[in-house]
Amino acid sequence: MAQPKTPFEVVEAVRKLGENVRTARIRRSMTQDDLAKACKITRKTLYGIEKGSTAVSVGTLFSVLWALGLLKSATHLADPEADEHGKVLEAARRPLRIRIPAETDTDF
Repeated sequence: MAQPKTPFEVVEAVRKLGENVRTARIRRSMTQDDLAKACKITRKTLYGIEKGSTAVSVGTLFSVLWALGLLKSATHLADPEADEHGKVLEAARRPLRIRIPAETDTDF
């Protein structure tokens, strides 16, 4: 069975992220071997990240960002407070009128 093709936008975003990881590594004067050892991954896996491989797990990518001191920036991914489209959809589902329940007479 054929694998579904990864959307172009996703491929480009992962490629750009890989370039950013490579730039961060070079700015820190780290070799691929140094960073791979710090993350407990192989150099080949790190090479894949830097080349924009979509086959790398999120956990592995986050461990690389952690080793580079960039994990905090990754925690803002899919932040609900920044999800304007989601907020609009949620507001559209709210009822237009809120009914106040009638008081029930519980005096027996």
